Amino acid sequence: MSYKVLQTRHFARQYKKLHDNVAADVEAAIDVVADNPTLGERKKGDLAQLFVYKFRSQGQLYLLGYTVDDEIRVVYLEAMGPHENFYRDLKQ
Repeated sequence: MSYKVLQTRHFARQYKKLHDNVAADVEAAIDVVADNPTLGERKKGDLAQLFVYKFRSQGQLYLLGYTVDDEIRVVYLEAMGPHENFYRDLKQ
C-alpha cells in the first residue's frame, strides 16, 4: 500500500519553477518514494529526520528530500533540486 504524499510550501515553490520534462522525472521519483519510503538515504546530524532519494534528469543529478510519518503513512516532500548547494539551502 502506498503512502499519502503531502508537499511543504518550500517544495511547492521549487516544483513550480521546473521545466515540464524535469517535472515529469520528479513525478516519477515521487511515485517511487510513495511506494517505498525507505529507498532514500537517511541523513545524519542536523538533518537526521530527512531522507534523500537521488535520481537523474536531463543528465543532471537531482535530490528529493522528504520526511516520513509511519503512524499515519504520510510522506512530506521537503525539498527538491540539483545536488549543487542542496544541503546548504535545506539547512537555512
